Amino acid sequence: MTETREFRLGVARRRRSVCAVVAVAASALALAGLGVDARSAAGADASRDEITIAVVTHGDGGSFWSVEKRGALDAGRDLGIRVRYSASNNDPERQARLIDRAVRAHVDGLAVSAPNPDAIAPAVERAVDAGIPVVTLNSGADHFKQLGAFTHVGQTEFEAGQGAGTQLTAAGATKVLCVIHEQSNVALEQRCNGAATAFAAGVERFEVAGSGDMTATRRELESTLRDDPTIDAVLALDPDIAIAARDAASQAGSHARIATFDLSAQVIAAIEAGQILFAVDQQPYLQGYLPVAFLYLFERNGNTTGGGLPVLTGPAFVTAANAHEVEELARAGTR
Repeated sequence: MTETREFRLGVARRRRSVCAVVAVAASALALAGLGVDARSAAGADASRDEITIAVVTHGDGGSFWSVEKRGALDAGRDLGIRVRYSASNNDPERQARLIDRAVRAHVDGLAVSAPNPDAIAPAVERAVDAGIPVVTLNSGADHFKQLGAFTHVGQTEFEAGQGAGTQLTAAGATKVLCVIHEQSNVALEQRCNGAATAFAAGVERFEVAGSGDMTATRRELESTLRDDPTIDAVLALDPDIAIAARDAASQAGSHARIATFDLSAQVIAAIEAGQILFAVDQQPYLQGYLPVAFLYLFERNGNTTGGGLPVLTGPAFVTAANAHEVEELARAGTR
């Protein structure tokens, strides 16, 4: 994991030269099972046509990840390159296997989310050792250098949590329930930790079943809010969980204010209706689009991005004052 940028670029170029003769025959087999393929067949020049970027996330296909996926695939279409997208549904072992599959396919670049860096580190190291440039996205801002990535695309989660805590304090909240919907995701813990800095008594963490079982999640939240009427704010860390929290509060007769990380069309409508206080927007479309663009530029022109620092896509705050500005974009699936 100590290879220089020049070394990795040289390996990638030599690999393309050696494999050029068999690329057409082998590419379909080598890339089998890597996921969705997005590329522009019309107008792509030969050198672009040879570039394949793998995007491997821990995504669950929910409101947030569908926007991130669209960004990655749109980047492939716009640039005229192949983008192979796959997601592990919050299974770190499966994500590691998907990364290894991309390495065996000799992709030209790898973008990965890193909610559990230790679990995927060996697989990412094998990618770096194979000369494949890496960019992390969404989760991993504190670990991308150790993983061997040349930059990270996302937001710094602790600071985003601090901003959310400040907003909740300004709204008069005194006891906050921070809802953890993915176990072992360090980014979610960082958000709760950041929010806790705004409250003398901290925040109460509450683990739920998650997006895989929204009925159970809603029932768990409803029960907790009914049993503890002193909870006057719920901080969801996912837009689908936020809608479940809104519905749970209504069923429980709770007056807790709901806030969330990340957007969906439903969340924006709820903000406009006064049912959700605000959403922290980290712009998942950019988290999909920019890593693909950065890896393409590295492959084509040796460009690195970020100067050793993360490329930040957030946080921004969507409230009733500005929700209308992003409503149409959210319905279109790009915000």
